[in-house]
Amino acid sequence: MNICPSPIAGLLVVETIPYADVRGVFSRLFCDKELAPLISSRQIVQVNHSRTATVGAIRGLHFQHPPHAEMKLVRCLKGRVWDVAVDLRQHSPTFLHWHAEELTPENALMMAIPEGFGHGFQVLEPDSELLYLHTAHYTPEAEEGLRYDDPHLGIKWPHTVTELSERDAKHSLIDANFQGISL
Repeated sequence: MNICPSPIAGLLVVETIPYADVRGVFSRLFCDKELAPLISSRQIVQVNHSRTATVGAIRGLHFQHPPHAEMKLVRCLKGRVWDVAVDLRQHSPTFLHWHAEELTPENALMMAIPEGFGHGFQVLEPDSELLYLHTAHYTPEAEEGLRYDDPHLGIKWPHTVTELSERDAKHSLIDANFQGISL
């Protein structure tokens, strides 16, 4: 596994190298030894899986406030998604900047999204599936979200939005009082 920087400090992209032969493909999805530089003293406490059927559907942008802030490791198991992370860290030089990567099983990339970031994705192929590894348990009272179309973020989604959950549609737009996440 190769841990690569992104344009936003702390947000990393992990390259894995699938092994292919006549039988198919083998991929290591997680290795605490190889990922130790980014996992550090954190522990993976929850693993989630999502399947999203419709091209253009968006999930997110979600985050949890401290003390339940979480690092997420996100990988595409099937299909193709455009995965987005937004820097929400108070006083960060890249506050409200975003970075996206296309994740597919073939490119074997994994986004390592640290605490203090919002996360979401848009489906680029039908029935796309993501695997998420979390360093904190889901805590509904600590969860919040940002609107995918917030003009303060200016995210350039690759497709017209076809589906959005009722909850995600109700997220507020960023206003002058939004200070970000204090870690």
